[in-house]
Amino acid sequence: MEAMAVVLTAPERLALSRLPLDAAGPEDIVVDVEWSGISTGTERLLYTGAMPHFPGMGYPLVPGYESVGRVAAVGTAAGLRVGERVFVPGARCFGDVRGLFGGAASRVVVPAARVAAFDERLGENAVLLALAATARHALALPGVAAPDLIVGHGVLGRLLARLAVLSGVRPVVWERNPARAGGAEGYDVIDPEADSRRDYRAIFDVSGDAGLLDALIGRLAPGGEVVLAGFYSDRLSFAFPPAFMREARIRIAAQWAPADLAAVAGLAGSGELSLAGLVTHRSAAGDAAGAYRTAFDDPACLKMILDWRDCP
Repeated sequence: MEAMAVVLTAPERLALSRLPLDAAGPEDIVVDVEWSGISTGTERLLYTGAMPHFPGMGYPLVPGYESVGRVAAVGTAAGLRVGERVFVPGARCFGDVRGLFGGAASRVVVPAARVAAFDERLGENAVLLALAATARHALALPGVAAPDLIVGHGVLGRLLARLAVLSGVRPVVWERNPARAGGAEGYDVIDPEADSRRDYRAIFDVSGDAGLLDALIGRLAPGGEVVLAGFYSDRLSFAFPPAFMREARIRIAAQWAPADLAAVAGLAGSGELSLAGLVTHRSAAGDAAGAYRTAFDDPACLKMILDWRDCP
C-alpha cells in the first residue's frame, strides 16, 4: 500500500509525497483519511525547526495528529467495521519516514486501539477532538480548580472556555488580537490591558508564550494556581519573590489520555459540547504548502483542515 502524505524534509521544507505504508497486522486497521487538521502549536514548531527535543523527533517526518477517515480494512483482531468513521490521533506507518505525528496523509495504518469512533454528524469538525481532549485533560487534573481566567482565544482556548461553561463557570478569556476576540459562547473575552483583576484563583494559559509567567503570577490570588496547558518551546522562568508572596502554584497539563478523547467525543456527539465555528479554513490536500502558510501566518485562521477525499 501507498499513501500521499505531507512530508517535512527539513525546517520550512514541505512537500506532498507518495510513501509506502507498513503492512497491517491483526490488531491494525487501514483508514482512508477524509480530513486532517493543521496544528498551529506543535506543527508550527516542527515546521520552523523550533521543536525542542522530543521522542521521535527528526526529519523527514509526517506531521499531523487530527485526522478523520473511514475504515477501509481491518485486521482479524481489530474489532472495528469496514466503513466506520473514526478519529485518528496520528500514525507511525511510513517506514523510514518518521510519523511525528503521522496523521497528515491520505491513508494510514494504525492500531485499532488508538482510534476513536464518534457520531457521524460531526463530520469534518471531528478533527477538533484531539484539542477538545487536551482541554478536558487540563480541566480534569486532580484537585485543579475551574478556570476563572483563560489566556488565549484560539481553538484550544475556546474549547477550554466552552467546557468550563458546561461545568457551570463563566471564565474570563484574555486575547490581544482583535481579530480573535469574537465568537465567545457564555464567557467574556477582553484585552488583558483592560483587566485590573489580581485575584484569579486558577489561570489556564494556552498561549504557548514562555514570557508570560511573571505577568500571570502577578494576577493570582494568594494560593492561586497557573495551569500551563499550551506547549512551550522556550525555557520557562519566573521571579521568585512575587510567587513566594502569593504562595503560587504552577501545574503542567500533559497530553490527553484515551478517557479524555472518549469523554469529549461523547459530549460533542450529544451536542452538549459545540465544535461549531472553529474550522475557519479548508484546502485541498494538493495545496498543502499554501495551507500550512495560511494556518501559521493568517491571524483570522483558527483551524485549517486539509481535504484528502480527492487525493490520488
